[in-house]
Amino acid sequence: MSNFPGSPRLLKGGLVTLDPSSGAVLRVIALQYNPDSVSRSLQVQGAGDNGDQSEALRVKGPPVETIKLEIEMDAADQLEFPERNTGTVQSGLAPQLAALEIIVYPSTSRLEANNGLAGRGTLEVMPMESPLTLFVWSRNRVQPMRLTEMSITEEAFDVALNPIRAKVSLGMRVLSVTDLGFAHRGGGLYMAFQRQKERLAEQAPYGTLSNFGLGALP
Repeated sequence: MSNFPGSPRLLKGGLVTLDPSSGAVLRVIALQYNPDSVSRSLQVQGAGDNGDQSEALRVKGPPVETIKLEIEMDAADQLEFPERNTGTVQSGLAPQLAALEIIVYPSTSRLEANNGLAGRGTLEVMPMESPLTLFVWSRNRVQPMRLTEMSITEEAFDVALNPIRAKVSLGMRVLSVTDLGFAHRGGGLYMAFQRQKERLAEQAPYGTLSNFGLGALP
């Protein structure tokens, strides 16, 4: 944050995990530094992709959106004031890395419960449901998503081999109502996100055919 009076407050991007049933917030992970870039890809879900001309202008649902970003983490500022940051002194960045990694792990209690069911001869053990994760990048972009890839590079260590500088690359797939349904908490959040995108699109300036050197369409 800038020390100049009246300067705008720098907002953080990050992740939020929710209980998928109640919608209660389980954890907020604010990034230490906002990444310089966020890469997004949209795969259109066209109904006419199979060559059916009658379906050429129809879409089956929202596009499949994927997001990639790289996070940088550094404990140097905290280690400069060890009396204020005893957790960082003891464990470095390990807790922050664990908070990210645990998103893609099933809980140990769920693993043990499923193991107990399997031991009692249950024929079909349901896959374990993880918390609902949101990617938050300003109030205009709050998207339910699933982490699809994560790679971690630990670049420096303290004397106890705790990481004190790291880079984390995240790959995400946005979950839409096609994935979650309208009744799911995540489906409602996705619809709020798309409505906001529609409102933003209305604010974009309109061009005219004269911008293309055309007076009218042929």
